[in-house]
Amino acid sequence: MSDIKKKVINAFQERYHAPPTYVVRAPGRVNLIGEHTDYNDGFVFPMTIQHALYIALRPRSDRHVSAHSLNFEKPAEFDLDNLTKSTGWPEYLKGLAYKLKKKDYPVGGWEGVLGSDIPIGAGLSSSAAIQMAALRAFSTVAGFPWDAKRMAVLAQEADNEWVGIKSGVMDQMSSGAGRTDMAMLLDCRTLETTYAPIPKGTQIVVMDTSTRRGLVDSKYNERREQCEVAATHFKVSHLRDVSVEMFDARKQELDPIIRRRARHVITENARTLQAAEAMEKHDPTALGKLMNESHLSLHNDFEVTNDALHRIVRIAWNHEACYGARMTGGGFGGAAVALVRQDMVGNFMTYVLDTYKAETNLVGRLYLCRATNGAEIITP
Repeated sequence: MSDIKKKVINAFQERYHAPPTYVVRAPGRVNLIGEHTDYNDGFVFPMTIQHALYIALRPRSDRHVSAHSLNFEKPAEFDLDNLTKSTGWPEYLKGLAYKLKKKDYPVGGWEGVLGSDIPIGAGLSSSAAIQMAALRAFSTVAGFPWDAKRMAVLAQEADNEWVGIKSGVMDQMSSGAGRTDMAMLLDCRTLETTYAPIPKGTQIVVMDTSTRRGLVDSKYNERREQCEVAATHFKVSHLRDVSVEMFDARKQELDPIIRRRARHVITENARTLQAAEAMEKHDPTALGKLMNESHLSLHNDFEVTNDALHRIVRIAWNHEACYGARMTGGGFGGAAVALVRQDMVGNFMTYVLDTYKAETNLVGRLYLCRATNGAEIITP
């Protein structure tokens, strides 16, 4: 039993003087390749990680939800028939209840304790894990069938309509529909998913730079607008519909900045599909090369790295065990991801941490990651 699962169950028993009726979990995720392609209707390739959020809970006979967090002081306390907006993490749960009711799902009250060991702020989707675990709790208590895709879309809509976050659906889809030992190729237009195995003899390592994004909403929105300008030029709704060949034939027509932004998205979509082929062939060398190309594209064309991200990736590249590495997430801080030879991963981690500290005076954090199942009910 994981440490965080034990803590959640013990905290439930201390609070309610009884064991939980149910325990649900939903994992965080890391995106292996396919960055800033989601809002361009493109392809992404996330993988769930073993770091997860757990909820120990039991049904209530009334229409009240009472959820206490081991990570936040403020509890989530609300009446399902009197939902009002406030601030803080409880809004994720209230937004889900709002959308479930709006879509005519049955909802019932429950009480519980939740806790997570997903690093916050590292771009590993701790918020999506809250949503998908809570939705699993709501479905378990009310008895409606679990459909990961529908619940992921519902969670995204709750983000947009209740929480006020313009999120894509990748994080919720990954946390809800992940599979053990597999990464998930997601078509962000159709939400079609296919799965590919992590190459044998390799290890996924998340490298947290210990830098955080800060105020970059304006830069994010600027990138979206630049992609829309490029799509309009090509007379398509999204850049997903522009092939590399189409782009190369007409790229000189674009403003230089718009050209670079479009080139990243269009080539990144191609790389993501090529990565799926490499994984099916268990070819870590080809996959690593694509990850390296993705990082350089994000650094040079999309310009969403920062010094720490670019530095930790270059340090990883310098180690013989590294097949490839790239920044992951929105950028401007956060984490990178590396594909590493499993038999040399300890040496790789020591080298990266020591070199990164010497070059930046920052203490990085490295996480060995393995793919796990998406949101599920587990044995208490």
